[in-house]
Amino acid sequence: MSATATLPEALAAQLDALRADYDRDGAVRVRGAFGPEWLAMLDRGIERNMEEPGPMGKRYTPEGKPGMFFADYCNWQRIPEYREFLFHSPAAEIVGRLMGSRKVNLFHEHVLVKEPGTLEPTPWHHDQPYWTVDGFQVCSLWMALEPVPREAGVEYVAGSHRWGRWFRPKRFADQKDHPTDEFETMPDMEQVKRENRLLGWDLAPGDCVVFQGLTLHGAPGNHLPTRRRAVSSRWTGDDATYVLRNGFMSPPPLPGAPEPGGPMDSSVFPVVRRA
Repeated sequence: MSATATLPEALAAQLDALRADYDRDGAVRVRGAFGPEWLAMLDRGIERNMEEPGPMGKRYTPEGKPGMFFADYCNWQRIPEYREFLFHSPAAEIVGRLMGSRKVNLFHEHVLVKEPGTLEPTPWHHDQPYWTVDGFQVCSLWMALEPVPREAGVEYVAGSHRWGRWFRPKRFADQKDHPTDEFETMPDMEQVKRENRLLGWDLAPGDCVVFQGLTLHGAPGNHLPTRRRAVSSRWTGDDATYVLRNGFMSPPPLPGAPEPGGPMDSSVFPVVRRA
């Protein structure tokens, strides 16, 4: 566990200014959050991960289709670059301040790579119905290693984390629902987009987006001439508890996980920050 990080004054002031926006909208951009040393570390980690995928690794692009959509998660215990970033970068301090949580647990990291020409979108969804965690102090910190213009990046439905609705998780491979009777069907997203404010940003390397676990979001394929590599680290706060879902669970129950209904503190979801 790392101690509370001392952030640069400008970054700390930026987070203070963003706190109300995060509470209202469920997603904010943080500019210049990570320096080049952290980007270089994640670059090495992603390359190692793609050469040696873990048990959760998947390629969502069908054989013979252009590009390649690769994703993998829960590799921080075996990839030292991920561990160093998650435990010693400003990430835990950033999310703790935005969530208003004194304690921050690592849930897991999730790597998403779309090569140029990849057609497969990231389907509209929100994260917590996939996850084995309940509570409101739950979020992701999404950062890209390459510049991402808004039209090529993730979009978010502002305020959707406050709807009090949980939608069935989508399979990324075929965009269909995971079978479960625990949640409601995803609404017509074209109507949702017409009736709500959408958020999205141009992102430079070192910028990140922090979004709450129930904020609806989705992303297009990669029509850029460059790769789009992103690391999304997942975090929980003071009010989070471990839960087992009825159906698909991400991650699946892991050795060392806490008891259902209990706090997240465990060897698999370690405390990284205490204020």
